[in-house]
Formats: sequence, structure tokens, C-alpha cells
Amino acid sequence: LRAVNFVCYAPEAKHVSLIGDFNEWHPNTHPMKRQPDGAWVVQVLLCHGHHHYLFYVDGKERLDPRAQGIVRNEKNERVSLIAIS
Repeated sequence: LRAVNFVCYAPEAKHVSLIGDFNEWHPNTHPMKRQPDGAWVVQVLLCHGHHHYLFYVDGKERLDPRAQGIVRNEKNERVSLIAIS
């Protein structure tokens, strides 16, 4: 397992969480913590391999502009990609 820091810049948001294949896309599993500069952060332990994820900002899914890539999931929706080695 590797600790990975996720950062979402959303100064206008009231609530942000991380959703992905590592938490069954549940918005309550990894709530993010607001920083003074308007960024939201969370650290998650991820196992080796490729993971799909999105930020969940005030109830809306958002791609990570700093993701390693953008891929399509099984529903042909765009999701962010991170590779852990």
C-alpha cells in the first residue's frame, strides 16, 4: 500500500470528498478537509495498480485536472486515472 495525497482546488465548495473504485464510489468514505487557501485534501492508502476516481464537489462529480490521465469507465463516462507502482 502507498499513501497518496489528493488535492482538489474548490474554494467555493461547501463539501468535497474523493470517490473511486477503491471506495465503491461512496461519497461518505473519504471526505476531504478544507485548507486555508481553498484547496481540499485527503490522504488515501492505495494498492498497486491503476485506479479510477473523481472529486465529489457539493454533489457534482469533477475530474482532477492534475490526474495522470483521463480514461473512460465501463459506462463510457470520463474519470481521472492514477497509477500506483
